[in-house]
Amino acid sequence: MAQTIVSRLTEGLASGQSKRFDNASTPTPEETMIKAGRSAAVLAALAAAALSLTACGGDDGGSGGKELKLWHYEAPDSAMGKAWSEAVKEFEAAHPGVKVTFEEKGFEQIQKTAPMVLNSKDAPDVMEYNKGNATAGMLSKQGLLTDLTAEVGKRGWDKLISPNVQVTAKYDAKGTMGGDTWYGVPNYAEYLQIYYNKDLFEKHGVEIPTTFDQLVAAMDAFVAKDVTPFTNAGAEYMAHQFVYQLALDRADQNWVDAFQRYTGKTDFNDAAWTYGASTFADWVKKGYIAENSVSLKAEDAGVAFMKGEFPMMFSGSWWFGRVAAEADFEWETSVWPGAKMTLGSGGNLWVVPEGSENKELAYDFIDITMKKGIQNTLGNAGGIPVAADPAAITEPKAKKLIGDFDGLAESGGLAYYPDWPVAGFYDVWVSQTQKLMNGTAPAEVLEGVQKSYDGGLPK
Repeated sequence: MAQTIVSRLTEGLASGQSKRFDNASTPTPEETMIKAGRSAAVLAALAAAALSLTACGGDDGGSGGKELKLWHYEAPDSAMGKAWSEAVKEFEAAHPGVKVTFEEKGFEQIQKTAPMVLNSKDAPDVMEYNKGNATAGMLSKQGLLTDLTAEVGKRGWDKLISPNVQVTAKYDAKGTMGGDTWYGVPNYAEYLQIYYNKDLFEKHGVEIPTTFDQLVAAMDAFVAKDVTPFTNAGAEYMAHQFVYQLALDRADQNWVDAFQRYTGKTDFNDAAWTYGASTFADWVKKGYIAENSVSLKAEDAGVAFMKGEFPMMFSGSWWFGRVAAEADFEWETSVWPGAKMTLGSGGNLWVVPEGSENKELAYDFIDITMKKGIQNTLGNAGGIPVAADPAAITEPKAKKLIGDFDGLAESGGLAYYPDWPVAGFYDVWVSQTQKLMNGTAPAEVLEGVQKSYDGGLPK
């Protein structure tokens, strides 16, 4: 725009100068030099004015008329959905003239298309993305995510996020978590737990378990009454998370580190993995988990539980807010009975695509989600905040949820998720666990998992 203005002014000056010379006598050399100097000075002043106008009204200065493109996949009535809706309002109030354009994307949608989308002009400015080597780690290695290390230090986010939660936000040059470069910011945490329908337990005269043996006894009691104990989703993450939890019951921290962070060799024929796969297959045969759930998605399983169709659901804390809002029965939660370790970590990450056109605004939005007001909202809505005021969390079930997480985090009980270590591993786990549910031998299933894992290890 500035160049256009200057060009037009230059044309005008040249035209006027030509006309003045045409109507006058031939100037002396001294007069020509004086007039040329004056014209140059006028041009310089006009050009500066034009640039100033452009800076005031164009796209490069201020925040007026800008748009922040935001993607996330949290349901509106989930804890994170509620907190982030509040964050959007606070952000827009603090940035007059900036409009947040929010696009809700499904977890699976972002999981499968992020590398392609972030390498295009359609990339958002800030988005929620899954943490782990196979997701955020892979994108960081491909150069698709912005290095946030300087911004994290500048805004003090590293002081708000505990070291065990930071692990999944930082990656090394190979895309392995636990590195020294920040590529994302988690503003909540998460873990798996059992949700209990207390009404169904009471109706069928079954005690809510506190040990693993009691859990098995409870499942036997429900099956004897023709009630399937657990809801499940074989077509998505729920099924293979059972396998991983059962394996964790026979594992230790060194086992987890070898699997997740390549500190040693992982053998899927070892005692822990064999127990996990064999026990899950046995649970399907015994009716603890329905065979026909092999084709169901997580939403199907979660909704069925919230409708009161199953006594138990083993899944993430991300369901907590929805269960609180939608379940028409008495319910409670607990960590997997008897578990020293379970699936969990810092929450999904806010990442800023390398192609973001509004990085400073993206940083400002992330910063707002880390403020105590938003963090307190998240906690009372059933999320696990990383920087809330503990005294501000007053909802009893939410306080227990956060307390259970804190206990796991302090004891080193967060074992991450089974699909994290290598790219494409999520789909492998889904397909192999479906085979397990359909009767394929556990050893054969684990062999398929081993092949994929070994083939995906960083070179």
